[in-house]
Amino acid sequence: MEKMPYSAELDRQMIATQVMTSVQHDAPDVVSTDWRNRLPVMAGKQVVLRELRASDAPSLFAMLTTEEVARFISPPPTTVEGFERFIAWTLRQRSAGTYACFAVTLQGFDTAIGIFQLRESEPGFGTAEWGFAVGSAFWGTGVFQQGAELMLAFAFNTVGVHRLEARAAVLNGRGNGALLKMGAVQEGILRKSFQKNGDYLDQVLYAIIEDDWRASQNVEWPKHPLVH
Repeated sequence: MEKMPYSAELDRQMIATQVMTSVQHDAPDVVSTDWRNRLPVMAGKQVVLRELRASDAPSLFAMLTTEEVARFISPPPTTVEGFERFIAWTLRQRSAGTYACFAVTLQGFDTAIGIFQLRESEPGFGTAEWGFAVGSAFWGTGVFQQGAELMLAFAFNTVGVHRLEARAAVLNGRGNGALLKMGAVQEGILRKSFQKNGDYLDQVLYAIIEDDWRASQNVEWPKHPLVH
């Protein structure tokens, strides 16, 4: 999900239409859960995913606006205040039941070093798209893989996603490798589908299907457990 769904214009539109959106989003819930009220805290050996907070804005600004990280994603907010608006937007979208965004932190340290996102592509989250951005200082440390494992479990077990898609620029070797490592299957090339710095780039479309993900696990996952 290189093209982050947030923009200042969408923020203004969301404020104006929030009540209407809540009324029109009448697809039946896939599972009884409280994630729309508050995201769960999910912990691995090294990584903790939690809901974003306004106080995360400074660290996210520092981590996600570097040239290495921003190279293959749509332009992130350019100020700390912009990240504060982005965080407020994620909370409204989560309440509307269409989007979830987690802060990536390390065990024992509460500083946000990146984000994982999940966005519905159709009402009810049957098909969804996920994306991620982590500070370059933490590349190659296992942070992405642990966070991604937690995110996939959240998507399939809690939200009830059937098909999980992701896009990565053909030139983004690290992003493509990360998705393949998580079991994503390349399904095609989306020609000139992503604009960056005035150029249109080809993207690879990946997907992970719920049944394939469950078959890859070494444990029996209960389908769609409640989140506490």
